[in-house]
Amino acid sequence: MTEPAGPGPLEAHLRRRREGGRKLLVPYVTGGLDERWTELLRAMVAAGADAVEVGIPFSDPVMDGPTIQEASLRALARGTTPASILADLRAVAADVDVPLVAMTYFNLVFRAGPERFAAEAVAAGIAGVILPDVPMEELGEWEPAGQAAGLETVLLASPLSSDERLALLCDRSQGFVYGVNLLGVTGERASVGGAAGVLAKRLKAITDTPVIMGFGVSDGEQARAIAAPADGVVVASAIMRRVLDGAGPEEAATFVADLRAALDRG
Repeated sequence: MTEPAGPGPLEAHLRRRREGGRKLLVPYVTGGLDERWTELLRAMVAAGADAVEVGIPFSDPVMDGPTIQEASLRALARGTTPASILADLRAVAADVDVPLVAMTYFNLVFRAGPERFAAEAVAAGIAGVILPDVPMEELGEWEPAGQAAGLETVLLASPLSSDERLALLCDRSQGFVYGVNLLGVTGERASVGGAAGVLAKRLKAITDTPVIMGFGVSDGEQARAIAAPADGVVVASAIMRRVLDGAGPEEAATFVADLRAALDRG
């Protein structure tokens, strides 16, 4: 493994915002969900996102809950492909002033070839990649290609991991460390319990890389509570559920603005 020279653009951006006293907000949008999806992306950035996670749909996800699965199936039914998502992103890259992080599964990377996928992602304006089905021990096929292209690979940290494993994972994760609030698939929850706070504190004790918690965040008050011991939150299903139910860019922006306001209250 070749060690990066220092924080890449995604991590550097998040560090600057964190050092300014800001809790980080990373909303999610499913690429190609409908014809308005890049408008949704722009609206969420304007509403206060610090980065945006862009899902590249795959037909057999292992981590996604019912909401993200439904969004992915709708996108695939429209004929959405990784190439079409990257083309859409290239068209809006100049309008988006925060980093974009692609979330997808390794089957799609393998089919394109890691080097080609990484190069095309960077050309489309993507700064980081999350591959939830690739454990740390199996990054060998992807990591050199991602690093050579300048992509930061974000790793997921589980509440079940030992302190020793978390330390290794934090050393290897780039951009940020994605803390998993609870076991299971993604999706809104009435409560995520105390595990999120425990994991956030464990991670913050061993790394200065931004720690952003995800899974189960449903509203502003949950986001504020979960972000308190961490550096920020990822919010996905709560946004996509609104869009699947008919919300457009303005309504999505309002929800993201509410999340931003809750985080800013500290």
